[in-house]
Parts: sequence; C-alpha cells; structure tokens
Amino acid sequence: MSKQTVFISGATGFIAQHIIQQLLDTNSFKVVGSVRNLEKASSLKANFKNHPDLSFVTVGDISEPDAFDKIFEEHGSQFDYLLHTASPFQFNVSDYEKELVVPAVNGTRGVFKAAVKFAPNVKKFVVTSSFAAIGAPADYENSKIVFNEKSWNNQSLQEALNDPVSAYCYSKAAAEREVWTLQKELKPKFAITAVNPVYVFGPQCFDSSVTKTLNTSCELINSIVHSKPEMPVPEISGAYIDVRDVARAHVESITNEKTDGQRLFMSEDRFTMQNVADVINKDFPQLQGKISKGNPGSDKAVIERMAQCDSSATKTLLGFKFKDLEETVVDTVKQILKVEAN
Repeated sequence: MSKQTVFISGATGFIAQHIIQQLLDTNSFKVVGSVRNLEKASSLKANFKNHPDLSFVTVGDISEPDAFDKIFEEHGSQFDYLLHTASPFQFNVSDYEKELVVPAVNGTRGVFKAAVKFAPNVKKFVVTSSFAAIGAPADYENSKIVFNEKSWNNQSLQEALNDPVSAYCYSKAAAEREVWTLQKELKPKFAITAVNPVYVFGPQCFDSSVTKTLNTSCELINSIVHSKPEMPVPEISGAYIDVRDVARAHVESITNEKTDGQRLFMSEDRFTMQNVADVINKDFPQLQGKISKGNPGSDKAVIERMAQCDSSATKTLLGFKFKDLEETVVDTVKQILKVEAN
C-alpha cells in the first residue's frame, strides 16, 4: 500500500519538528514541509538524516494572501492531510497588528483556501492553535474561571493592541476563528481539528537546536538552569504540556475521526516557575547551590489564584496519558546539560 502524504507548514518550528519525527516513525506517511528558505531546508534534511519520505518546499511571507498558491498548484493533488503549524510567535515587535495579527490570519486563510482550490484529496486539516485562543490574558488569574475546549478568547482587536502578549493571544484566536468561518463559507470536503496547547515544554527534537537561548516556552526552564543562587525565581505561572504530547495529538488527529470538528485543549496541569525550580533542584543535585532555589512552597498560593484548566474531554478523545511536569522538565534539562557538556 502506498504511503499517504502529509503537508506541514512551518516545518522548522519546535512543535513541527516533533510532529515530523513522529510521522516518519510510523513508517506510514510521506511528509512535505514548508520552510522560509532553502538554507533551513538543508539543515533540517541533515537532522532527519536525509529521510527518503521527507521533502521540503519554500513558502515566503505567509502574510501574503497567496503565499501557498504556487506550492499547492504544483503539489496539492499529492496531499492527503494538511497540518498548519506556521504562525509568528514573538513578542519583540513594534507593529503588533502588522507583525502578529496579519501573518497569523492571512497565513491560515491562505493555506486553507489553497487546500480547497488545489488539493482535492485532502481528508483532514489540523491547525495548531493555542491556549491563547481559549482564554484572554486578563482571565488567567481568575480562580472562578474554568477553561475548557468550548472556551474562547473574546478580546477585541482594540484591547489586544495595547501590548504584544495580548496581540499574540488575539492573533491566535483570530486565526483559529478564520478556520471555522471558512469551513462554513467554503464547505470543504475535509474535516478540521484545532490543537490548542498551553505552555509547551520538553526537549528539542534535535540536540543541534539547543542554543544559548531556546524557544519562548523552553527558555523558561533554561533560565533556571542558568540562574545564580541569589536570583529570584521568575513570577511566571500558567498551564503546561509536553511537546511530544502536542505532536502526538496532531498525528493522531490525522486518522482519528473522533477528533473531527473538535478543539483539543492540550493541558496537563498548572505550574509556577517555583515548581520548575523545585524539580531541577531535586533531580539535578549537581546544580544544587549553583542555581536559584527560590521560595519552595510559595507555588500553592499562586496556583490557588489561577484560572482552572479542564482538558478532560480532550484526554478522553485522544486516549493517552500526558507527561507530567517532572518528566518534561527533567528531559528538557538533561538535553541542555548534555549539549553543554559537549
């Protein structure tokens, strides 16, 4: 039986690389990944050991409405499944709407329309959304709120443009809404699943991706590894999920019809940076006394103030156990220390 082909946008991303790895590990799929330039494609090819079932195409600025058209016109008939993971995730921006909102919405609209127009065999469209589409930042510290798969970030664009974090959150909500709106308007033959992860921790897919500064979420763990004993632990809290579980949710969504039309709320539990520091100090005795210890026990009061996250419906749909905080932090730190030792 010939292998089916999965197109994945934003193939260089933290989550995307794990998805590609898991798809190739099944030995059931060919994967075509989109990258911004050929240089990134060649380094990824090398990381995946020039796997015969993996190829790359270049897609430029996804804020251009027709950014995906040429690739889909040329290759779209080969695609059986479509995973859209590409979206800007950065806070160091000056024009929030232009640099965050427009690329997120246009990229989603562009790939969706290209699929409808040029990819007649696509059976499933999986979009990487975010917890940012589920809840607005103003609600994160309201213990009376319980977020679940049906929750939405209802912040207005005007409110969102006050700061980069709100603008990013709005961009994710707007991009996901675009998917469900286009489904109603264009009535595609393919089914849709949205994957909405909270803070995504876990090791990089390849050791070569471990650099001085890591991707936004893993940098939180990295900052504790490289802290000094006298430094306070950052006052950051939220909910977490392991990158390998997020990737698995994408891969399982491809063929699991129970996920059709669903939003998957990828959250294992809540955390504070004190919890992260506690795990690192406990499980890495070689770091004790060299890094920040913070104030053990201070996490309880912080978590009590936070909104609750109920991902039970998602866990039932997917049917696998998510990794806990200790496992995801330990695996992340082990990789950092291994790379730095070399």
